[in-house]
Amino acid sequence: MSDLVQWTATEMAAGVAAGRVSAVELVTAHLDRIARLQPVLNAFVDLRAEAALAEAAQQDARAASGQPRGPLGGVPVTVKSALEVTGLRCETGSASRHGVRATTDAVVVQRLRAAGAIVLGTTNVAELLMGYESDNPLHGRTDNPWDLGRTPGGSSGGEAAAIAAGCSAGGIGSDGGGSIRVPAHFTGICGLKPTPGRVPSTGHQPPCAASTARP
Repeated sequence: MSDLVQWTATEMAAGVAAGRVSAVELVTAHLDRIARLQPVLNAFVDLRAEAALAEAAQQDARAASGQPRGPLGGVPVTVKSALEVTGLRCETGSASRHGVRATTDAVVVQRLRAAGAIVLGTTNVAELLMGYESDNPLHGRTDNPWDLGRTPGGSSGGEAAAIAAGCSAGGIGSDGGGSIRVPAHFTGICGLKPTPGRVPSTGHQPPCAASTARP
């Protein structure tokens, strides 16, 4: 099971589609990895373990009856805690938003789910997303999985640390001045900042460019 977390997201989607692995197996492998590494890395703000396993089981059952999964079927992903995921904290690492929980999914999260991805949880950020280290007064510091004495960058550092450590197959961050690109560089993974407006930012806190876009 531990080897599954080393697969790429493309390999996971292909493996699930071909029946070589189930969504439940993929989610379980990643949750086991998170349980082992979260106390060390502090990459996560919220984890939806039971809900993710239930969604994976439902997806496997629907697929067994011939229903399509979607291009990201069964792939476990994570989301930066500045983006709304229903029921989870969306605090942007700021005491001014302490305890704020999302009542709906951000558009990008809706699209991930529609494509069959399974959201494991949300990840830590720089306070108010304004820093090149992911450290804040609510959830503390996230460490780099390659060297715990170093930072994974910010503001999407929790995402980068989770992905680099094999706790997530991929994820969604946000980037105004390097907040995806810097953590990707610091942790040795691939990060992409799309052209502004290309991906709707509806549901990002604080609201940012293209935040009025709709699916």
